[in-house]
Formats: sequence, C-alpha cells, structure tokens
Amino acid sequence: MPAPSLIRNFSIIAHIDHGKSTLADQFLLQTGTITRRDFRDQLLDDMDLERERGITIQMHPVTIYHKHTDGQTYELNLIDTPGHVDFSYEVSRSLAACEGAILLVDAFQGVQAQTVANAFLALENNLAIVPVLNKIDIATARPDAVMAEMETALGIKPEQCLRASGKTGLGVPDVLGAIIERIPAPPGDPIAPLKALIYNCHFDTYKGVVVYIRVMEGSVKLGSKIKLMRGNQEFSVIEIGQFRPGMVPCQELTTGQVGYFTAQIKIIQDVHIGDTVTDLVNPATTPLPGYKEPQPMVYSGLFPTDNEDFEDLREALGKLRLNDSSFTFIPEVSDGLGFGFRCGFLGMLHREIIGQRLERDCDLDLVHTAPNVTYQILKTDGTVIVVNSPADVPDGGQVDEFREPIVRISFLVPSKHIGDIMSLAAERRGEYIRTEYLSPERAIIVYDLPLADMIFDMYDKLKSFTHGYGTMDYELKEFRPADLVRLDVLVHHNRVDALSVIVHRSQADRRGRSLIAKLRKEIGRHMFEVALQAAIGSRVIARETIAAKKKDVTAKCYGGDITRKRKLWAKQAAGKKRMKQVGQVEIPQEAFLAVLQSDD
Repeated sequence: MPAPSLIRNFSIIAHIDHGKSTLADQFLLQTGTITRRDFRDQLLDDMDLERERGITIQMHPVTIYHKHTDGQTYELNLIDTPGHVDFSYEVSRSLAACEGAILLVDAFQGVQAQTVANAFLALENNLAIVPVLNKIDIATARPDAVMAEMETALGIKPEQCLRASGKTGLGVPDVLGAIIERIPAPPGDPIAPLKALIYNCHFDTYKGVVVYIRVMEGSVKLGSKIKLMRGNQEFSVIEIGQFRPGMVPCQELTTGQVGYFTAQIKIIQDVHIGDTVTDLVNPATTPLPGYKEPQPMVYSGLFPTDNEDFEDLREALGKLRLNDSSFTFIPEVSDGLGFGFRCGFLGMLHREIIGQRLERDCDLDLVHTAPNVTYQILKTDGTVIVVNSPADVPDGGQVDEFREPIVRISFLVPSKHIGDIMSLAAERRGEYIRTEYLSPERAIIVYDLPLADMIFDMYDKLKSFTHGYGTMDYELKEFRPADLVRLDVLVHHNRVDALSVIVHRSQADRRGRSLIAKLRKEIGRHMFEVALQAAIGSRVIARETIAAKKKDVTAKCYGGDITRKRKLWAKQAAGKKRMKQVGQVEIPQEAFLAVLQSDD
C-alpha cells in the first residue's frame, strides 16, 4: 500500500468538448496503464450514448501509477467528469473526493461559460488548480489570447499555465509532473477509525451494488465488517479493488485511496450517495458531511406504453437512481395514460439521456409527458405549496400568489452578437444584470430569466444566433411572484392532464392557439367528430375540430325512393351520435411531443 504522501487525487474539469476524455486517454497511455494495442478514443466513456454523442455523461474513476523524476512511484487517482451544465452535480460529487483539479481550456475556443462555473466550483471546494491549455497543436490555436482571457476571467497568471495536446501527447509529461508537485497529498490518519465517502455506485446483476469510495481516514480490508452510517446497515466486504481502468481486485484500501467494494448489497435503496462507510467493530463517531441534495429543475411524466411494464419501469428507474442521485421519481396516475412516474431532472439534456437509457438498456417503450419546472403557490389560507405538475395547481379561487423559479444565466458570446442575445433574453422576460468583456472580441452577458422560458430551447437559439460560438451557464437564484395560469387542453371535452402546461398570462392566448393547431395535425381522425380546446379555468381560448371519417352508406343504392337513402343517413347519424358519447380518442406519442416544440 502506498503512503498517503505518494497519493494524488484529482479531477479534470472543463467546458464541453475541450478534451477532458482525450487527455485522460493520454495519461493512461503514457503511464503504461494501458498498451498501445488497447488504446482507443474516449477509453473511459464506456456507455454507448457517451461514445455516440462524443460527450461524458457520468464520472469515470481510474487509478494510474506514475514514476516521477524524483525516483518515487506515485498513485494518481483521476476522475474524468462531464462538461455539460445538466451534469454539474456529477462534477461536484467528483470534486469532493479530490484535493486538486486540472482546469482544461481549449487553445482555440478559449474560456467558456462552464470553464468559469467549474473553476469557481473547484475554488469553493478549496482544491489546488492546475491550469492546462489543450489543443495547442491545431493550426487555429491562439494560446496567448486565451491565456489573457484566463487571467481576466479567472485571475490565472500565464506563467502558471501549462501547454499540452491530448491528441498527440505533447506536453503530457509536464502535466503529470505538475499534478505531483502542485496538488497536495491527501490528509487523514491511516490508523484512525475507517471513514470512507460513497461518491458513486452502480448495480451489477451478479455482484449486487458496486460502491465507489474515497477513503478519508483509516483503511478497509477484504472480509471487513462495515456499517453504512446513514441507515445503520451492516455488511461484510466480499470484494475490494481499484479501477485500472477495469475493476482490479486488491486486499486493502487505505487513507487517501479511491476504489470500490461489493458486499452482496441486493437492495438498491440501502446505498445513498454521500453516505459514510465505517468499521463495524471500531466505528467512527461522526459521519462525513456528504453532499448537498441536488434540486431537480425540470419535471416530466414517464408512462409505459403497456401497463404490464409498470414494475419493470420501477426497477429500471431504481437502478438508474443508484448512480445518478440528481434524478428523482415518484409514482403517479394519469387519467389518459394510466400508471407511471413523475420524474425530476436537472435539465432537458439530462431528461433526454435518462429516457434513452431506459429505452435502450431496459428495452421499454415509454410515453414522455410535457416537461415543466417547479413552482411555488401561496394559497389564500397562507400556506405555501410546491407544484411539480400542472395537475397539482389548485383552483384559481385558492391561489393568492403564483411564484416561478428565476435563474441567473451567463452568456459568453462574440461581441458582434451581443444585440441578438439581448433581444432573445428580452423576449423571454429577462432582466439585464451586467456585461463583462473578456477581450475586445468576447463578452459575458448576465441576465435573470424565468427558468420556464429558458429551459426548453434557449441553448439551441443561442447556438443558432452565434453560429455555434456562444455558450451559457446558469444557476437557480430564487422564486419570484408572476402572473401565471394553468393552460388546460380538452380533447373530446375531457381534460388531458398530461397535456396541461403552466404559462404566463400574457402568452396564454398565443400558446393555446399554437398548441391546439399542433395537436390537430397529430391526432388522427376518428369515426366521430373530435373537439380540441385550450382553456384557462372555464374560459375556452382556442378551439379546433377534427372532422369525422366519412363513409358513403348510400353507395349501393341505385335509384329508388329517396326515403330509403334518408333511413340510411338517419341510422348513420344515430350511430355517430352514440359513438361521440362513448368513443375514446387515441392520443399518439407525437401529440405529447408537440407540446415540447417551441413556437417560431
């Protein structure tokens, strides 16, 4: 076992696509952790979705052994982290298990919104920062200008910054040396009672729950009796090991080391991210601080197309929740969709990734309802309730004040596009805060915006207006009173709760007409006339009618008395009337998706 003085724990933090995973690949290759034959791009990104999209979705730990110029062999525990704002909770969890972080900046794109956000997150965790300029080998690199931006935005001096290329391996030995020299060794007493932080876990069909830990004090051995302090559950360690990068068993993990253990934990709910593992015989007196619970930003319903898949969906959601604690779910019942779950996500990309993982990995066919954000309502009796679904909004007479979540959003854009972004923010009821110039060509514009107006397509609009060069980062600021209403959708005079949305009163008429027009295109014709209506309370603000299918019941009548045709028409009219009373309208998945599409 290495002494704590020979251990370094660090993360790589950066904006999306600045080369975190590529640099991690070079670390593995140049330290001999993997051979050239085993080397491939995005080696640590083992999920199909990660490889297809070219992004990191989950943190990936790996242990590297590196011989430094001082002759000592150091154990480097690296955690590769995601870059997208929706997965910022993954970043915060990995930083809590480290003493330092490599802040990676693209030598062409320069400082971006998530670069700033992640740098401040690392500083809040009191981590040592090693700034690295990546992709210096590309022809369009502008290292001097980017280092000036880093000094302006983050206060990092140019002489502190290392230059490297994750693609070619240029400068990587210098980065490995800086990790050893600049990042402190982990603190902690190796002979104290065991305290280990659970920072991640996943479910294995054969081994049960695989728990990822960082040992803060003491040590844990194979066969040890341990206790999870949050629920007081007791287990015996069956397997213990490190990620190199695959799971390699060992006999012991000591202070400062990062690894995993299995203990035949079959019940998923027994393990909590942020919990403390301690020794059963010689337990620690106080648990570690753990993590602040993440606050879901977007809520959406997930319903199985076939109600028989409900229990399979519950099990799949439980396994996903195990290694993504920012995702929440509770059962709910919908009149139109049956039994399902109300799920909470950190953002729209997070929602999309969870849906795709469920459909791919668990082979489930799902219906996603329209997403909405969390609101607060002050009722006339003085109580404040939290509303995660439009169906939970009380009647208008009980609502004294409707409050919506406001986010502080930072746009990092080329200076020539400032006007476009300010117009976009103004359309979304944004409140201007300030503008900061990183250089004559690039600026940060800060706004306070309603989360509901930002969450759906603001990122797409930003990329469109800035030709791909704009980035953004946001954080929840507060709940503010606003003139909001619940917009209901009635299909065949029945309210479909899954299609209801909460909107600002000034946008309700336009949104209602647009929504009904889209639904008319998506819902097919039936044997009876179908009325589509948008309403606020009892007031209908928009209506469209889907005509009934027509059949010429008199086609076989050749001549004869007109009364014969009239009898057939009367019989047909009576049948349509009866069908209109008892007929069920089929609403396809496309109709629910139509609610998501923003208005042009």
